[in-house]
Amino acid sequence: MPRMVLAALVLLAAVGLMAGGYQAGRLGLGRGLGPAAASEQGQAGGPARPVSDRILYYRHPDRPEYAAGPRQAENGRDFRAVFAGQDVEPEDPATPATATAAAQPTADGPRRILYYRNPMGLPDTSPVPKKDSMGMDYIPVYEGEDQDGSTVRVAPGRIQATGVRSEPVARREVVRPIRAPGTVELDERRVAVVALRAEAFIERVADVTTGNRVRRGQPLLQLYSPDVVAAGAQYISALGIPAGASLANADGARRRLENLGVPPQLIAEIDRTRRIPQAFVWPAPRDGVVLERSAVEGMRAPAGETLFRLADTSVVWVLADLPERELGNVAPGQTVEVRPRGLPGRTFSGRVELIYPQLNLQTRTARVRIELPNPDGMLLPGMYAEVEIAAKGAGPMVAVPNSAVIDSGTRQVVILDRGEGRFEPKEVKLGRRGGDFVEIREGVAEGDRVVVAANFLIDAESNLRAALRGLTAGAPATGEESK
Repeated sequence: MPRMVLAALVLLAAVGLMAGGYQAGRLGLGRGLGPAAASEQGQAGGPARPVSDRILYYRHPDRPEYAAGPRQAENGRDFRAVFAGQDVEPEDPATPATATAAAQPTADGPRRILYYRNPMGLPDTSPVPKKDSMGMDYIPVYEGEDQDGSTVRVAPGRIQATGVRSEPVARREVVRPIRAPGTVELDERRVAVVALRAEAFIERVADVTTGNRVRRGQPLLQLYSPDVVAAGAQYISALGIPAGASLANADGARRRLENLGVPPQLIAEIDRTRRIPQAFVWPAPRDGVVLERSAVEGMRAPAGETLFRLADTSVVWVLADLPERELGNVAPGQTVEVRPRGLPGRTFSGRVELIYPQLNLQTRTARVRIELPNPDGMLLPGMYAEVEIAAKGAGPMVAVPNSAVIDSGTRQVVILDRGEGRFEPKEVKLGRRGGDFVEIREGVAEGDRVVVAANFLIDAESNLRAALRGLTAGAPATGEESK
């Protein structure tokens, strides 16, 4: 016997000893021998199998209903105790205990045994009952029942005890999260500077410094500008000329004040008082945080020099760098969750606003812009953040829970629930993964039932290894009878 086969036999025998103390011959595929068949086997050439006094569960006296402890049916009859060694096939009160292994009665008449096959799943069969080299009984294969050896049959009691659960295959939206690092940045559209369009002298600076928040219209500077004073005097002079003759001149003088960036409040004050103040107040152009202050009392400010730099932080950007291979799974409008490293436990929700139209040639990444509301100012520019984008597929697709797939590395298999304790392994081809589901591209169809819990217990309990080999090995060859 080859060394690998011998090792497999020893491993599976150990699994059989740990699976509740049952005989290892009952871990094979197909139908095991019930108590009556065990008695028949004893008559055929081996001793009758003893039944343990350990109670596994309790069974309804009339129908396949089970309980973990003693219980009474609705008609007052007690549930029947099922002992270790009897939990192979569901007991049928209508089936006499003298039914033989050679022909089991069914609704359509007695079933004929086609052959007996190796309990360890080896390609070896026998036309008569026999034992293998380890003393385990060969398993009967009945006419019309799992002749290809690819279906596993498990007693309902064991299904209940092991927690086997199945659910139908359905079409689902498979959402795969894409994670990337990101940084919090200012919204470029919400940054403003305070600069003059004419030369001026700063007489006083408001009590605001870098980091302070200011409101729109709040006074920032008090200054004197010769150009503004001259334009204001011209405007007052034009207003004093009789109406009609001075209309064009007044409009031109007012336009000059506006071109110098004079605040509307100052122009309104000139209209009302017909005087121009020597020093006037320059207000904040928007709400925001002072990012930079370069204005100093008494300084001369040339035209165009930045005196203050303000930023509105009520809305910020998060810029994330995505690997090039993920670009096809991201589109503007997708939901994003942002977790700043500086705020453990806090999660902010936003949407992809823009995918920048160029790659970073050194890192082979593309930049994605996410817009986030920041009303309480907790997100600070420069913060590092973890970005998770919910990447969806092309619509609902056939998918099963991740727990339904048995992945050996080279083969992926699900177990189909055929009903009445019958299970069939099915090789599948997987697609996208996302959340708790995986796409099935080939192997199962919508509506099939797959085992999603305790599928590995079915593997150990019923020798699924032989069933998987049966997917490619073809029909079992008939071996020589034991002597």
